[in-house]
Amino acid sequence: MTQVGEGHETAADEAGPVMTFGAPTVGEILAERYQLEEHVNNDSAGRQVWRGIDVILRRPVAVVLRHPGGDSATEMLQAAVAASRVIHPNLVGVYDAIDEESRAYVVREWVEGESLRDMLAAEGPLDPSRAIAIAHAVADALTSVHATGMVHGNVHPGSTLIADDGRVVLADARADASDSVELDVRAVGGVLYFALTGHWPHNEVGNSALPDANRDSAGNPAAPRQIRAGVPAYLDDLTMDLLDRRVAAPAADALTAELGRLDAAAEDEEFDDVGPLRFVQGGGGGASATDQIRSAPKILIGVGALVVIAIIGLVFGIRAISNSTKPNTQATAPVDAGVQGQPDGNAQTPAPTPEKIALTADMVRMVDPPKGDRDDGDQAKFTVDGDPETVWETSRYENRSNFGNLKPGMGVLINLGSPRSLAEVRVAASTPGATFDVRYGANDPGDSSDGDEKIMKDFKRLGDEAPEPSTGTNWNFFGFEPDQKYQYVLVFISDLPEAEDGRGGFKLSVSEIELYGY
Repeated sequence: MTQVGEGHETAADEAGPVMTFGAPTVGEILAERYQLEEHVNNDSAGRQVWRGIDVILRRPVAVVLRHPGGDSATEMLQAAVAASRVIHPNLVGVYDAIDEESRAYVVREWVEGESLRDMLAAEGPLDPSRAIAIAHAVADALTSVHATGMVHGNVHPGSTLIADDGRVVLADARADASDSVELDVRAVGGVLYFALTGHWPHNEVGNSALPDANRDSAGNPAAPRQIRAGVPAYLDDLTMDLLDRRVAAPAADALTAELGRLDAAAEDEEFDDVGPLRFVQGGGGGASATDQIRSAPKILIGVGALVVIAIIGLVFGIRAISNSTKPNTQATAPVDAGVQGQPDGNAQTPAPTPEKIALTADMVRMVDPPKGDRDDGDQAKFTVDGDPETVWETSRYENRSNFGNLKPGMGVLINLGSPRSLAEVRVAASTPGATFDVRYGANDPGDSSDGDEKIMKDFKRLGDEAPEPSTGTNWNFFGFEPDQKYQYVLVFISDLPEAEDGRGGFKLSVSEIELYGY
């Protein structure tokens, strides 16, 4: 079971492993909380990876240690802090990042499963549909990462984890100044290439544990279809386009949409009907000279098609001239003007990308029914201030997790100022096990006990399924209707987890609530 892999090394790692002193031992407790249980492996930069236990929450964790800490660990810690703020089901959850000078470590979600690297070492290359599903999950995770302005910097078969329940999880972000959004996207092509062939097409700084791609005299990797049978031509083209720096790389959201389309086609076994690439590149204007570079066979096919079209057009033109003297007795149907650059007006434009909505203190308030003590009212602002250190902390409730059976729950009401389309709610909490849901209504009846009771009566819960306890500290909701607009949104907690401080009872801290919309 591998929890971290041979991801690419950053500039800070090129000197090699730095494990000279202060080595951890089995049973040692870090930060008075994380007990080391088993040394799993070392990654390419010499960081030790341990399976541990959070002795307060009694849950398994992965601990990634680097010796020494201090300045040499800055990149690792900064990447972990940034990653902890990005919430996505295909991103590993980051719980803690600590620098003790003599050593530094990152504590994150323990994923029961194996890396893509180890999976292929045991089973060999994957079938196309499985490879597409994995690449789709990785691209979707990167879409969320890039939306925050962050670069992952370590998209690799070793950092792509396949959980026992089938979930694909991208782990261990560690970007440095040389990394970019484009390199992240091209690395998805590398993951796809590796899943299809068992070979890694990208050059790496250090010694790679992955088999290198078969290459021609110019150093270019051989196409997957040249290495194995059964790879659909469209998938082969997509993979090689992502690896070819002469072809403009798509944005992560565009790649996600395209892989999603392929994923659906794979489920129906309709690869032959997927059609041409549908990436929509930004920037305006025509294609650059490098964008226009394609293989000679493709160019010849295109020229041949144009010749055939020209001949057919000439034949119909001659017929039209010969028939021009005949009266036209039929009405002419109107023709759609079409979208510029597209064949007709029915062509669909790409779906917009959800953007994070700026929330301020005056847009949120606490909802505490029925006739609650309302002592938490001034803490609602902490959930939208962008600072994970400031939190809304509920009171401690003894004996029962449903707020001591004293009330149906508590929540934060958000007034967006005007109706708008929404896509997602993200909540960052201190402890897994809380039960959240999202509700909406037509207005705010007032910041009072009576107003809160009216909200509980009138607001409708989104989604068809009953809320279930969260499995992690980050919670996502995607159930908004695309053809509906929302102004008043309630993020509601109906059940609390056990208090994380070990003093008994039930309570929760919520550090951030984020809304994404169009």
